[in-house]
Parts: sequence; C-alpha cells; structure tokens
Amino acid sequence: MTISKDAVVTIDYDIRDEEGKLLESADGELMSYIQGSGALAPGLEKALEGKETGHQMEVTLAPKEGFGTRDDELIREMDLEDFEDSEEVSPGLVFHADLDGELRFYTVMSVEDDTVIIDGNHPFAGKTLIFDVTVKEVRDATEEELEHGHVHGEHGHHH
Repeated sequence: MTISKDAVVTIDYDIRDEEGKLLESADGELMSYIQGSGALAPGLEKALEGKETGHQMEVTLAPKEGFGTRDDELIREMDLEDFEDSEEVSPGLVFHADLDGELRFYTVMSVEDDTVIIDGNHPFAGKTLIFDVTVKEVRDATEEELEHGHVHGEHGHHH
C-alpha cells in the first residue's frame, strides 16, 4: 500500500539542523499519523505521499515547508497567578492553551517575579530542518480514527 490521504503511516525518524546537530529522534519510539491530517510538517507530509513501507529518505525543509517562520506576536506575557499550579511554572515548561482562538503549544521562556514570558512558536520555527525518515508501516485508517482525527493503538493515541 502506498501513502495517500487518510492512510495511517508509521515512521521512524531523526530531525537535524543545517549543521547536522540532532534536534529530535524517534529513538525507537515509532510515530504514527494520518496522512493529510496536518500532523507533520507540510513539506514532510508532501514528500511521503506515494511512498511505501520500507522507504527511506532524507528531506531538507526550509522553514515555510517545515514548522513556519518565527512570529514575535506569539511571544507574550502572562501573570503567574493565571497558572493553576504556579509553583510548577519554570523555563522549559510546555503546555497547551487557547489564548487567541487557536489551540497551540506554548513554552515558558522565563519567570520573573509574577510575570511569565511564553512563546507560542513551534520550537523548530524559523529553522531549516533535515528529516531522515523510514516508513515502517502503511495501512488504511479505521472509520473511528478518521472521525477522531488521530491514530489509535500502538504508536498512536490511547483512550
């Protein structure tokens, strides 16, 4: 089966920056996604289209094909008291919230007194990335997976 819209694809991957520094690795923890769901960087999803189980490739993506360019408007200040568990708030903490009509992940950049600086940019935004990907499995998504918008079971979401 080839990778096409609504297929469940399981991959092993490494992501490196332009200098070759390893930024992220599946490290044996395979990742599954539904093709066409927007779960991957757009350029990577496009590059995987039509490939089959066992296919290996290296893809270099500019920021606009990867995780976008940095947007300074996504950096904002919050009051420490706005966090449910303010004692847990420290630089590097990642959380998801709907602060402007769109659910996104935010990273705490700094905490000073009662002010928290957060960044809603993807950590890889603005970077040219090199993906080394191996397709481990391709199968049809179940109706339930398509309805929920994510993969269930091994390497996917567990209810």
